[in-house]
Amino acid sequence: MDSLTREMRPSHSTPMPPEIPSPAFSSEKKILFEDFKISPLVLKALARMGFKEPSPIQVSTLEYALNGADVIGQAQTGTGKTAAFGIPIIEKIDPSDRKVQALIMAPTRELAIQVSEEINRIGRDKGIHSLPVYGGQSIVVQLDGLRRGAHIVVGTPGRLIDHLNRKTLRLQNVQTVVLDEADIMLDMGFIDDIKTLLNETPKERQTLLFSATLSDPILQIGRKYMRNPHEIRISKKNVTVESVTQFYYETSGHHRFDALCRILDVHQPLLTLIFCETKQNVDTLTARLNKAGHVSEAIHGDLSQAQRDKVMKKFRDGTVKILVATDVAARGLNVSAVSHVINYNLPKNTETYIHRIGRTGRAGMEGVAITLISPHEFRDLKTIQAQSKTRIDKKELPSDHEVKNARIKGVQNKIAEVLNKGAVKKYTPWLKELYSVYTPEDVASALLYLFDHVEPVENNDKDEFKRGFRSESRTDSRYRDRDGRADRGFQRKHRGSESEKREKAGEKKFGEKKEALRGKEVYMMPVMTRARRPKPGN
Repeated sequence: MDSLTREMRPSHSTPMPPEIPSPAFSSEKKILFEDFKISPLVLKALARMGFKEPSPIQVSTLEYALNGADVIGQAQTGTGKTAAFGIPIIEKIDPSDRKVQALIMAPTRELAIQVSEEINRIGRDKGIHSLPVYGGQSIVVQLDGLRRGAHIVVGTPGRLIDHLNRKTLRLQNVQTVVLDEADIMLDMGFIDDIKTLLNETPKERQTLLFSATLSDPILQIGRKYMRNPHEIRISKKNVTVESVTQFYYETSGHHRFDALCRILDVHQPLLTLIFCETKQNVDTLTARLNKAGHVSEAIHGDLSQAQRDKVMKKFRDGTVKILVATDVAARGLNVSAVSHVINYNLPKNTETYIHRIGRTGRAGMEGVAITLISPHEFRDLKTIQAQSKTRIDKKELPSDHEVKNARIKGVQNKIAEVLNKGAVKKYTPWLKELYSVYTPEDVASALLYLFDHVEPVENNDKDEFKRGFRSESRTDSRYRDRDGRADRGFQRKHRGSESEKREKAGEKKFGEKKEALRGKEVYMMPVMTRARRPKPGN
């Protein structure tokens, strides 16, 4: 309770509500869900879901929301705010009335689905049903769900307005309205839709608003559409998740991808969420990771709902261990097993950084947040560190020796896993033939070499090769700009001048390229060079 400060913001348009009695909480006493006015069926559901004691945001929200008061809460992702507003909603709803009694607005379809699923789990024993509505899903499915009846509707503002215009969503019986991730909805331009929806609900409703930051526009919504809201702020020292270890690596722009591969090789994360700035960067990085041997999937706003569901199923199941995402697409991703969050690009502001790292360190697990920066971004990182009141330590990039040892260790672990499964007996006759010529140590060493070594492949993209240690090839820095993108104009000009020199010198059309990779000599496949065709008449 000490980490939270509350204040009442009086409104001149509405009278002050009567004093609400608070539970007799002591700062020395451990607060439990049983200390609140929560029904046994909901307590049973919370225990089944693994809730042991309420988080700070839950303590302060339940204290007021269960008594019908409006609340503005500052809460980051992963702090348990869904239960903070879900419990009061469920306790208020009449299960026998199938009309919409609560409306929850969320910025993205992923968050809408996540919130709806959690509320269904909390209200299952009371017969409470929540329905998610969002763009990208068949409108027929949503119309059928609304026709059958839902106590709670969770949706994105755009799709909610669509149903409102179709007259398929009626809000005259709504008792509670929740604005979840309000700052993101405002950033996405949903302010007009939010106002329209609020105006369609009864004025005597209860309104709960949650946001990672409490900016002036958000507080203005509170003053205009809420009745004397109780404002709950998390103290600055608790802004970032305490269970997340944060550090950064410094690297130049055109070595950023190589640095990422080294980090993945050495850390070997359980599940990794990598953030990029744009959809194009997400697709490009995903393709490069897959080409380098790190199986990855991309998620951003251009994917259909079916594609999103397919990607998220692979990520949750562990079939794909790396997910590359934009900030907006990652809203609502609730995968508690995410062990690492990597900022491939430095976030533009502190709020985005906090949202990103909140995707790890969940459900009592430890998490790691890694940020890659260029030297000129150091000042921006220090600003984020100061505003988030956290410590972000610098680490040195893994060396060639560390990468090699980590890869061999990974091979050893996979071998041990296969041996424990006992699925290798069919290879015994083949091994006996090898043992008649070679020692078991030589055979095992050769197999390790084959497993670890990745042969070079044809350079289809003119700037990348698949090679050992899962790293991109390091093309000449003259061909790349500051952010690591290939400078196509310079390449064409350079290749043209090279071709002219070869014509004059009568060089062969085939050459052999030799490169050094992390202490090894790797001979690339012969690359065909195309000579310039003579102009007609010459």
